[in-house]
Amino acid sequence: MWRKALVSVGGALQPCRVTAFRRSSSVSTAVNSMLLRSLKEHYLEISKMTPPPKVSPPQPFTVVKGALDSATPVLKRTYGDEVISIYVMRLANIIPSGGGDDDDDDGINQLFVHVDISKPGQKDSLHFLCGLYPDALGIHSVSMRPKLETSGFLVVPTKYNGPVFQDLDGKMRDALHGYIEERGINESLFPFLQAWLYVKDHRHLMGWFKSVGTFINERKQEASLA
Repeated sequence: MWRKALVSVGGALQPCRVTAFRRSSSVSTAVNSMLLRSLKEHYLEISKMTPPPKVSPPQPFTVVKGALDSATPVLKRTYGDEVISIYVMRLANIIPSGGGDDDDDDGINQLFVHVDISKPGQKDSLHFLCGLYPDALGIHSVSMRPKLETSGFLVVPTKYNGPVFQDLDGKMRDALHGYIEERGINESLFPFLQAWLYVKDHRHLMGWFKSVGTFINERKQEASLA
C-alpha cells in the first residue's frame, strides 16, 4: 500500500517527494544543531554568573530543606504554640510590568510574601498576603484558610476571604501590622528572601536550558537512527 502511494498514475516513482523530504530533514537537522549550540552557550554563560553573597535569615527563622525545588515554605519558625511559614515569589511574576529598566529594578525589589500562621487543634490557618520591600512591608489581605499540608500557597479560597484590607479602618490596619511584626514579619526578611529567589531562579534557568537541550538532542539522535 505504501509502495503504491509512491507511484504516479503512469507507474513511475516520483523522486521529487523524496528529494523534498531529504531537504526538509537536512534543514531540520541544521535548525536543531543551531538551537543546541545556542542553548549550550547560554547554559555556560549562566553557569559562570557570580551568586550573591550568602545571607542568613533573621533569627529565629530557619530555612526549610528542599524549598528550592518544591512548593514548600521557604522559612519557618515557632511563636509560642504557633507555627509560622513564609512563602515568597517576585511581585513582577504575578503582576507583569510594561517593560523598561526602571520597571525591572522595581520588580527585583518587590517581593510577594505569603505568611501562614497555624495553631494545633485548629483546622484553619491565618493567612497574610504581603508586599515586601527593602525598607517596608505592606499587607494586601488577611484571611482564614484551610491548613496547608503539601500543596502550594496559591490556593483558591472556597469561602469568604475577608474584607479588602484598605477598607478596614486605620486602627485595625495598624493592629494587624503590629500582629505580624511581633512575629518577626518585617523588612528584615528582605535580604535573605531576595538572595534565595536569585538562587532559585538561577537553578531553574539552568535546569530549563539543560532539559530543553536534552529533549532536542534526543530527538536529533532518534532522527539519525531512523
